[in-house]
Amino acid sequence: MLPAALYTFVYCYCSLPYLAIAFEDYSYKTGIMSPFVGLKNFEYFFSSTWAWAVTRNTLVINVLFLVPGTIFAVLLAIVLNEVKAKKYLKVSQSTMLFPYFISWVIVSYMLQGILGTDTGLINNLIVSSGGERINFYSDASYWYPILLVLNLWKSTGYNSIVYLAAITGIDEGLYEAAYIDGATRFQRIRYITLPLLMPTVCIMTLMAVGRIFYGDFGMMYAIVRDNSSLMPIAEVIDTYVYRTFKNTGDPSLSMAIGLYQSIVGFILVFTSNWIVRRKFPDGALF
Repeated sequence: MLPAALYTFVYCYCSLPYLAIAFEDYSYKTGIMSPFVGLKNFEYFFSSTWAWAVTRNTLVINVLFLVPGTIFAVLLAIVLNEVKAKKYLKVSQSTMLFPYFISWVIVSYMLQGILGTDTGLINNLIVSSGGERINFYSDASYWYPILLVLNLWKSTGYNSIVYLAAITGIDEGLYEAAYIDGATRFQRIRYITLPLLMPTVCIMTLMAVGRIFYGDFGMMYAIVRDNSSLMPIAEVIDTYVYRTFKNTGDPSLSMAIGLYQSIVGFILVFTSNWIVRRKFPDGALF
């Protein structure tokens, strides 16, 4: 645990004093003792035309990923648990985990080969069928489904590991008793697996809600890049912070936006946990 604990301590706790630069006109010469400007950096962000757009995009994309992602991960874990052939199970798990370890940069080039206007696989099939080419990279209406499919393909196998581990920990005696009583496989899944899996599902969902204001920077920047046609739906807070710092060189503004993310995420996770604790205490984080 030491490497992970050390990493968390250095980057998540030792860096906390530097939150002060969100309220300063930061200078590299004076560092954290730069002139105090109050909420000026926050005002700059919230008065910009992108403030609402990037907030909306971050929420919409994360909710879009969260709900189907959880459902598919749980279903995959249940299916894998029902596989009895050990060799086939090992091959299946390895195959489903593989996409998670592929860089988003590589995925972006793979996607270009599929969706490209001139040489893309889909456009070539459309043309060979007598249709006209579609410029996917200039029409934002296609991209919510595309991003969802990419997210499911890349992360479902990895996310199912936690649920599969939880299912493995369920007492086999419960399944044996249900089998003796005449319960079918689907009834055992419905009345034993799913109810006992729900606390894990709730905890994982609460953790995801805590990061609902954080977009997948690697994914969004590699796939969308600087495509102005897609930015109205795909520019999330993380990529906006990066572009802002790249264009202005002002770390104070970037820190202010990052602090805004953290505060909202903190509120969301505590509110969600309070609701879950009242309705389903076994699924609460604390």
